[in-house]
Amino acid sequence: MIIMVNGAFGAGKTTVSEELLRRIDGSMLYDPEFVGFLLREIVPDDAKSADEQTGDFQDLRPWKSLVVKVAEEIKNTYGKHLIVPMTIRKREYFEEIVNGFKRIDPKTYHFCLMASKETIHNRLRSRGEEDGNWCFQQTDACLDAFEDSIFEQKIWTEDKTVNEIAEEIMRKVDQ
Repeated sequence: MIIMVNGAFGAGKTTVSEELLRRIDGSMLYDPEFVGFLLREIVPDDAKSADEQTGDFQDLRPWKSLVVKVAEEIKNTYGKHLIVPMTIRKREYFEEIVNGFKRIDPKTYHFCLMASKETIHNRLRSRGEEDGNWCFQQTDACLDAFEDSIFEQKIWTEDKTVNEIAEEIMRKVDQ
């Protein structure tokens, strides 16, 4: 099983994912950001095409396919369920990754954690982010993108505890 936990920065992806990890035997966290960090370190700017020079590692061409390949290697090697916290708002990137995950494991689920801009910004501040940094700059684009029906299984997190959100996800996955 693969559970994708999507949402804007500050929506609660990491916290909810850690709770799911505690609840689902035989699971592990797989954070695709580390694939992005690796690519950002090894791909020099002069090798990037113009459309890759955005400051967002998700725009690096190998990122999407490597996210899927790394997931496949982890699943094949360790045989564990993957819990995947990630902010992915671009439809074409999402489609490539979710379809790749479904080829690896047909029991792939996607949940998009939602909250108001004010709540997201308060959560970002509470974790030590500075107003106006990259995470804050992404909020509007994420909230707009997540209105697309492709980001199904939206979970409103405003008035729910982490346990309530995790329980809602647990009810919707077929273990």
